[in-house]
Amino acid sequence: MPRYFFSIRCDTGPLDLAVDEEGDELPDVAAARRHARTLAQDLIARHRMSLIRDWFACTVEVTDEAGERVFTLPFADTVPDSF
Repeated sequence: MPRYFFSIRCDTGPLDLAVDEEGDELPDVAAARRHARTLAQDLIARHRMSLIRDWFACTVEVTDEAGERVFTLPFADTVPDSF
């Protein structure tokens, strides 16, 4: 099963990139996209950090085992417009 890495990039504060060095084994890119969406939603809903003032300016950068970027998911794309 492929391993995907879910790093968080926030360009609006002192935290530029939080690198996921462990990753998660998932069956395919679609599962990785669902996982990235859940991760972003969880961070927005549950984690208040003084380092990150605007979660909507952050992205999840998903890479594969070779270090190639598979996709980037903006946090702002993970919540309904009515949020």
